[in-house]
Amino acid sequence: QVQLVESGGGLVQAGGSLRLSCAASGRTFSSYDMGWFRQAPGKEREFVAAISWSGRSTYYADSVKGRFTISRDNAKNMVYLQMNSLKPEDTAVYYCAATMKPIPTIVALYDYWGQGTQVTVSS
Repeated sequence: QVQLVESGGGLVQAGGSLRLSCAASGRTFSSYDMGWFRQAPGKEREFVAAISWSGRSTYYADSVKGRFTISRDNAKNMVYLQMNSLKPEDTAVYYCAATMKPIPTIVALYDYWGQGTQVTVSS
């Protein structure tokens, strides 16, 4: 089992940057693909980025490609999401999640979720 705790959210102006962190517990962390998702008020949770267990493969939603970077440090049980050139439409609660299933872009295939961290981008 994996427990996940996100941090690093906050209020930032458009064009600014934030770095989200996700701390994972459990000795099997390095076996999991990890993902970041977000949910804005009144909208469904959507895929943002994912990284394979080894860190060799990364995946991004088209809306964040070129602006966001996902990374992980298996020695520290940490996953990160560096968010640059933020836009008001990036405002949402951001969630970290873990899965061992293929196709890491699908919400329903993730088994473990954090509590979320709020990101607000002002115009």
